[in-house]
Amino acid sequence: MRGRPPQSQDLMTEFSNLGLSPTTLQAVADTGYTTATPIQAQAIPVALAGRDVLGIAQTGTGKTAAFTLPMVDRLSTGRARARMPRALVLAPTRELADQVAESFAKYARGTKLNWALLIGGVSMGDQVALLNKGVDVLIATPGRLLDLFERGKILLTGVEIMVVDEADRMLDMGFIPDIERIFKLTPPRRQTLFFSATMPPEITRLTTQFLKDPTRIEASRPAMTAETITQYIVRIPSSDPKAKRTALRALVSREDVRNGIVFCNRKSEVDIVAKSLKRHGFDAAPIHGDLDQSLRMKTLADFRSGALKILVASDVAARGLDIPDVSHVFNYDVSHHADDYVHRIGRTGRAGKLGQAFMIVTPADDKALDKVLKLIKKDPVELSLDGVDFAAIRDQPRRDGRGDDKPRRGRGDRSARARGEGQSAEAAPTAPTASAEAVESSPPVGEDAAARPRRSRSRRSPDRVSEAPEAAAIAAEPEATALAQPATERRPSREARRPERRPAPAADTPRTGDGRPFGEAEVPAFLRRPVPLKA
Repeated sequence: MRGRPPQSQDLMTEFSNLGLSPTTLQAVADTGYTTATPIQAQAIPVALAGRDVLGIAQTGTGKTAAFTLPMVDRLSTGRARARMPRALVLAPTRELADQVAESFAKYARGTKLNWALLIGGVSMGDQVALLNKGVDVLIATPGRLLDLFERGKILLTGVEIMVVDEADRMLDMGFIPDIERIFKLTPPRRQTLFFSATMPPEITRLTTQFLKDPTRIEASRPAMTAETITQYIVRIPSSDPKAKRTALRALVSREDVRNGIVFCNRKSEVDIVAKSLKRHGFDAAPIHGDLDQSLRMKTLADFRSGALKILVASDVAARGLDIPDVSHVFNYDVSHHADDYVHRIGRTGRAGKLGQAFMIVTPADDKALDKVLKLIKKDPVELSLDGVDFAAIRDQPRRDGRGDDKPRRGRGDRSARARGEGQSAEAAPTAPTASAEAVESSPPVGEDAAARPRRSRSRRSPDRVSEAPEAAAIAAEPEATALAQPATERRPSREARRPERRPAPAADTPRTGDGRPFGEAEVPAFLRRPVPLKA
């Protein structure tokens, strides 16, 4: 494995000094960039030389341009081959793949290269139509790519450049077996550009197996947060979700919040938080993997354009997204993995701009918080929310999918009703008897079942609850009576259990032609009928 390039390349470098073609340099200039980031300055010359690259850099460091620009430069000298793409870019999420496609379209504007975006949640027919015309670059998620390959719509034997982006997220999402299979479907003499924020053992094994003497490039130390981000901790005394949502609304209401991303650990929590913010007048929308792809892309487009102020997201949906000029990041939940905290707050403070990150911490988050603090090696600023009376917020059971004013009935409520708790002895319902009122209230015989009101199985009425003890006692009564009897009376003797033998027919009994007594032919018992004997 090659070492790092000279340290002088770590300094800010002009794009014009990296060996890019005039056409590509013009495309970069049109975007407004003139100076390359450290990962771009180190990776672009190596990639242009045709060597494999192992890039280790955090999100927001410019990795997308680090592999897109040299790929455009190298492919612009050839022609497209029908059904045989020359380059393949793999991304873990649909949003990240779409972001790569936008970058490629931007930097390849002055060339004749074409590309296809292969992601789930959109029409496969349109993607197949593009493939049939022939494309130079495939930008895909692993699942949709393998799906089209198994249908015979893609040939990967012409791939010259293969890019794997956010490899550690691929590992978290379980895509490593798919990545290994895709590697084996491509030619062994390809060039591989491999990027990851961290290098766990499984990723190291993958690079050792499929990369050829790669140049290792590290743009920054692992899990290092940017100095442009001011980090805050907001401690609240309660772990109740309602208290956390109250604290979040107080933070989002700050005057300097221009826009922001709220991160939750679970997709179900994303929907609840977004719904709560909208109910209290905030411009918020959710984004996670269970939403329709067209809705996810529209939500991201609205947030990028400024039409949407607050984006509530899960880690997978927002990992690696290049959303410029995000002023604030709010950690509604402390991330389970400390690395995710670094990626979350990396959405703000990008490209030298200042940003703020807030983390709501409850008494139940002590262990997760310790992991985060050990990783970032910083002490965030402690921030108190003045004017919020958390003591007045009552702890309530979790209300997944329900509003603040609709608490879900828990098992404790049902068990309390079943035990009759909260009722006096006089108010407790008595067991019903077969009275005239009960007979009159019963439905008439033959009544249509559909016309009867259906009774919920999970909610018992008071009269049904009161019936249960009596019914159980009645059901157990025969058994108790039987147990009270002596063993000799409970169990019949062997002689009593033997079947009774029929007496032999008399000698003068009339018989059939085959010698059997008349009326006892070989027929089933339920078909036998008494046959009158003739005198």
